[in-house]
Amino acid sequence: MQSSASLDRYIQQVRAIPKLSREEEHKLAIRARDGDQDAADRLVEANLRYVIAIGLQYRRYGVTLGDLIAEGSVGLVTAVRKFDPHRGTRFVTYAGYWIRAFVLEAVVRSSTMIGAGSGPFRSKLFFRLRRERARLSNLIADPEELIAQLASDFDTTPEKMAGLLRRLDQREISLDGPAYHDSDATLVEMLPGTSEPQDLVVERRRRQSGIELRLEGALSVLDDRERLIVEKRILSDDAASLASLGRELGVSRERARQLEARAKKKLAEELKDLAPAA
Repeated sequence: MQSSASLDRYIQQVRAIPKLSREEEHKLAIRARDGDQDAADRLVEANLRYVIAIGLQYRRYGVTLGDLIAEGSVGLVTAVRKFDPHRGTRFVTYAGYWIRAFVLEAVVRSSTMIGAGSGPFRSKLFFRLRRERARLSNLIADPEELIAQLASDFDTTPEKMAGLLRRLDQREISLDGPAYHDSDATLVEMLPGTSEPQDLVVERRRRQSGIELRLEGALSVLDDRERLIVEKRILSDDAASLASLGRELGVSRERARQLEARAKKKLAEELKDLAPAA
């Protein structure tokens, strides 16, 4: 998927792969769960079209479509490995969360909004800020006025908003590139030493990213009401009350509490392998 022509051919080949019926999907998922690699490969191939569809949704964010498809494919393979066909959820629904999580991680990682939060909050901020700036840019010509309006909308100061916008517009550069145009030395060779070995830093970030992706996948086992409660009460920076969630769902406060408890139990089961050993 290096050139545009080869990428186009790849997309055409993927779209020519027949879709699976619900019954075929379920049978393959059971075989894959039992260790049948051929079944797992067929499940992946039949769902690559959804990787492309999700990748196309995010290609305007500065990451090549080929890279988005590559990341989404890793998410799809991860979904095949973790999917439980006996839970009653369709594989395509479960896989969609993993594909999108990997694609979003690639998009957010391509920006340098480090320091603007992490995980789900960073992703939400990244996309919301891009959309809002694009909308207001058509209405406000003065840069300072635009920053002031964005700061007001995001409940922060103009100074902090200006910093966020700078990070939003920056892009990572390769540390393997030359430090000077007439030198063989690379940028990585010019970096000062750090107190913590880089392999440990990378491993810690990889683990954190893995935990975030596991959480996104775990959310797929929740029904719509449970997911709403978890997102608005547990994952949100401004947790909603049980009473307000009950009103939104049309149930009592006690019923909302019961749904929250059930959701927590499901998540605990899905993520139990991440719990520290006693």
